[in-house]
Amino acid sequence: MSDNFNGKNLSGADLSEANLSGADLSGANLSGADLSGVNLTGADLSGVNLSGTDLSGANLSGVGLSEANLSGADLSGANLTGVDLSGANLNGTDLTGVSNTRG
Repeated sequence: MSDNFNGKNLSGADLSEANLSGADLSGANLSGADLSGVNLTGADLSGVNLSGTDLSGANLSGVGLSEANLSGADLSGANLTGVDLSGANLNGTDLTGVSNTRG
């Protein structure tokens, strides 16, 4: 799936278990969304607002999260292999059980 959600307002959306691999979500507002178990492999989430978002168990392998707002997000058990978190806001983010981060 290579959808373009660039700059879209998806706050509060239920996208749990969705396949969004390769999607362009850069600059989108996903605050408070349910992205639990979602597949975001290779997606672009740079500059995204993910504050308070549930990303538990999500596959974020190879995702660009530079400058993203992840404050208060739940990333417990997420796969963060090869993820770029440079400049990301991680205040209050639950990183319990995540794997392989860089940044």
